[in-house]
Amino acid sequence: MQLENKIMLITYADSMGNNLKDLHQVLNQYYKDAVGGVHILPFFPSSADRGFAPMTYETVDAAFGTFDDVAAIGAEYYLMFDFMVNHISAHSVYFQDFLQRKEDSPYRNYFIRYSDFWENGAPTQEQIDKIYKRKPRAPYIDATFADGSTEKIWCTFCEEQIDLDVTKPETKAFIRDTLKGMCQHGAAVIRLDAFAYAVKKPDTSCFFVEPEIWDLLQEIEAEVKAEGAEILPEIHEHYTIPMKLANKNFWIYDFALPVLTLHALYNHTSIYLKQWLEQCPMKQFTTLDTHDGIGIVDVKDLLPDEEIEMVKEQLYQKGANVKKKYSSEAYHNLDIYQINTTYYSALGDRDDAYLLARAIQFFAPGIPQVYYVGMLAGSNDIALMEKTKNGRDINRHYYTLEEVAQQQQRPVVQRLKELMTLRNTHPAFGLDGSIAVETEADTLTITRSCGSDQLTLHANLTDYQFTID
Repeated sequence: MQLENKIMLITYADSMGNNLKDLHQVLNQYYKDAVGGVHILPFFPSSADRGFAPMTYETVDAAFGTFDDVAAIGAEYYLMFDFMVNHISAHSVYFQDFLQRKEDSPYRNYFIRYSDFWENGAPTQEQIDKIYKRKPRAPYIDATFADGSTEKIWCTFCEEQIDLDVTKPETKAFIRDTLKGMCQHGAAVIRLDAFAYAVKKPDTSCFFVEPEIWDLLQEIEAEVKAEGAEILPEIHEHYTIPMKLANKNFWIYDFALPVLTLHALYNHTSIYLKQWLEQCPMKQFTTLDTHDGIGIVDVKDLLPDEEIEMVKEQLYQKGANVKKKYSSEAYHNLDIYQINTTYYSALGDRDDAYLLARAIQFFAPGIPQVYYVGMLAGSNDIALMEKTKNGRDINRHYYTLEEVAQQQQRPVVQRLKELMTLRNTHPAFGLDGSIAVETEADTLTITRSCGSDQLTLHANLTDYQFTID
């Protein structure tokens, strides 16, 4: 199936039930009208990061099922797959062969060797300081080869995620083959994970390096478009960067909406939310929650700095079981730009506030994405997070089929499904339509229009009551 203007569920293959067959059962039993598409988070064999360190894209992790199971879901719901354009697993055949055979490996050019990349084999401190880093030092691992030699190899994220050299013909061929395979297995949209990190150049930030990043994006788009699919670059940064993509007619994520909505609901005013809703594009996917935390960097300059600091503090004060330490080194999270919580718990586990947040999301420009924990109005899973000591696991509860069934009885889940179904079926939400936003004191009015069809959300940001007419 191709991309449709219907709500997309974000889920792991084993988050609702044990595997892809269980996921398919849940969709058909409870969400046939509420969900139009499914972003199945990485379901390939992986060595780390819950799938984001893929060893291969040629098979499905046996624990989840097979490509036949993926195809069965894809026959009824449009699908999004992840392609980690920036990196591959350290335990992939590609990197392992490189470690064994070094110069004789056919994959030697897949990877970025410091000895080749930097003029003198190593960066200067000035060059290191320019790099947009997730680590306190230059991004590399010390790789030990079978012959006993060692080299520094570029590694942006964890040691299981080895960066790819996207400039080399061999890597370009790997990218083309992988993208084509994903399309043939039913991907309607391919999400380009960590896309902005993919291009590296000395004496730059090595993040969204122009103009080379556009060349890579256009090469990928051409390959995917030829197969009838779309691409969605994933970029967490200042809103002006995704807006550059939007201005060139690419799909983007709206990662600013989650914090702007929290700000509106915490402070009973939508002046900043209104400004964003009036400028963000229709060709986007909206989120409130994802498999990662709630992004803070995405609202820089959309909220004044003091308002950003205020909403962060309010999140800890008003949220249910949200603590600063959950986003710290103690819970293996050094990303200072994200806060770990479910969106339901960020709103104090309040049904009324949560449903209003979703109503705002569904009336915003773009196609809404709803994370599986959010679809079940899930609270913070403190037990899982304490077990793994991974802060992000607070929002990654494993639901059994029995738990999914139980959650359907909750009024908040039933009402959310009604809102999702309305968003999927009402013609006023057409992406070639328009949006009008009005705000006065603690009231917010959003009108979506398309052709002769119109639908209006009237919301009170103090008592969280709303109507749709």
